[in-house]
Amino acid sequence: MKEVNQILLDLKRKIFKPVYFLCGEEAYYIDLISDYIEHNALDEADRSFNQTVVYGKDTDLTSILGLAKQFPMMSEYQVVIVKEAQNLKELNKSAGGDEDGPKSSSGGAAQLLHYVNAPQSSTILVFCYKYKSIDKRSALAKAIQKHAVFLETARLYDNQLPDWITSFVTEKGYKIGPKASFLMAEFLGNDLSKIVNEIDKLVINIPAGSEISAELVQDNIGISKDYNVFELQDALAKKDIVKANRIINYFAANEKEHPLVMTLSSLYGYFSKILKFHFLPDKSKFAAAQALGVNPFFVDGYAKAAANYSTGKLKNIFSYLKEYDLKSKGVDNSNVGHGELMKELIFKILH
Repeated sequence: MKEVNQILLDLKRKIFKPVYFLCGEEAYYIDLISDYIEHNALDEADRSFNQTVVYGKDTDLTSILGLAKQFPMMSEYQVVIVKEAQNLKELNKSAGGDEDGPKSSSGGAAQLLHYVNAPQSSTILVFCYKYKSIDKRSALAKAIQKHAVFLETARLYDNQLPDWITSFVTEKGYKIGPKASFLMAEFLGNDLSKIVNEIDKLVINIPAGSEISAELVQDNIGISKDYNVFELQDALAKKDIVKANRIINYFAANEKEHPLVMTLSSLYGYFSKILKFHFLPDKSKFAAAQALGVNPFFVDGYAKAAANYSTGKLKNIFSYLKEYDLKSKGVDNSNVGHGELMKELIFKILH
C-alpha cells in the first residue's frame, strides 16, 4: 500500500506526527506501523520512562489522554500506543456523532476530539483500531482525517494474494515462482500476518537471493505435493478423471485440511476465469493474464480448460456449485457427508 510505505518512510526519517489512527480489516499493516514506532521511535534507553503500551479493554479514553498530555522525561518525545483500540467503548459510541461533535458533549470521546484538534507535539499517540473503521461522517473521524495520520486498511482479494506474495518475497531479496505463490495463497488464505510468518520461516534455511520453490512450500507448510487445489484444477482442466478422483478421494478422507467450503470457493473462482477466457477479445498470453488477473504462467492451463469446457457446460457447472453449496449447508440434504458431496460434485463436473 502506498500510504503504508509513505508512513514508514516518514518514520524512518524521524518525521513523527502527534496522532496516528490505524484502522481497517487488514491487521498486518496496523501491526507493521505500530511495531515500527514501538521499537524505533525512541532509543532503547528512553523507552523505560517515555513509552507506554495499553490495551483498549483495560483502559478508557480519559486515562489514555491523561498519558498523552504528560511531558517526556529527558527526551524529545514520549510514545503512547493503544493496542486493540476497537475495544474502547467510548470510541465506538462516538461513531454516531454529527458534524458538530460526538453525541455526548462530555466524556472521553469529546476529550479525544479536542485533543486531536490540538495535540501535544511531544507525544506520539498511536491507536490500533483493528478489523473495523470509525464512521467517517462523525466529527471525531473528520478531525482525525484532517489533523492525524489516518490509515484505513482493507483485506486483499484472493486473486491479489499471489502477486502480493511475489512482491513481498522480492522485497526480502528472494524469488518465488508463480506455482509456489499460488499454493501459499490457496493454503494460507488472505491473512497477511500468517503469510509473512510462513515466508520468514521458509527463508531461514535458504541462501539470500535464492528461490522459494513449490517443493519448498509443500515440504514446509504442510501442503501435499499431489493432493492440493492446484493439482485438482489441473486434473479438471485436462479432464483427467483418474487424477481428479484420486485427489477428491483424498480431500474426502481429510476434510479438516480440505473443507468443502474452501474447495467450492476455489472451484468457483477457477471456472469463473475459464468462462471469462472464452469471451476475451485478445487471448494472447500477456493480454489474457492481465484480463484474468493471473500470472502468464497459468494462461496455457486456462486455454486448455476452455477447450474442454464449453460455455454451456460451464453454465451447468455453476449450477452444480450452487447446488452443492446449499447441500453443504443442509438444504435438500439430510445425511450425506461433505466428503461424499465433494465426490458427487467432481463426477458431475467431469461427465
